[in-house]
Amino acid sequence: MALASTRAVNSATSFIISSILTLLIFSGMQMYKPLLVKSPLTIIFGGYLGSVMFMFFVTAVGNLEATLFGKNFQLKLPEVVLSMAVSLIAAGMVHRICFTTCLIFSLITIYYMNKVSQKTYVSTAPAPVPVKSRRHK
Repeated sequence: MALASTRAVNSATSFIISSILTLLIFSGMQMYKPLLVKSPLTIIFGGYLGSVMFMFFVTAVGNLEATLFGKNFQLKLPEVVLSMAVSLIAAGMVHRICFTTCLIFSLITIYYMNKVSQKTYVSTAPAPVPVKSRRHK
């Protein structure tokens, strides 16, 4: 039995994939808008879809910047706010409660994306070892 490779794609390919997924989620939300507003549970699901769109949009913007400006370029607050605004508008086009639930789910999503990013990319320096003094008082 052969194991599948878990190699990550480069930034340009990831940009294309996450952009396509963003567009698919947006168009799906618009096409299935009548189904998403039928009950309170599906309205909340519409907000969740908006937060998934936010995740893919943030990924697309980050990968575009990494492709254009180099691997060491990091997302800043304006890019995250822009991505949040786009996904909130998309969710708000479905239902106004989708807007609110998208905001809540997106804040949770960005928290965990930041947590994973910190764990993956931040290297921690070893803690300095305290030096014992040989002087007696």
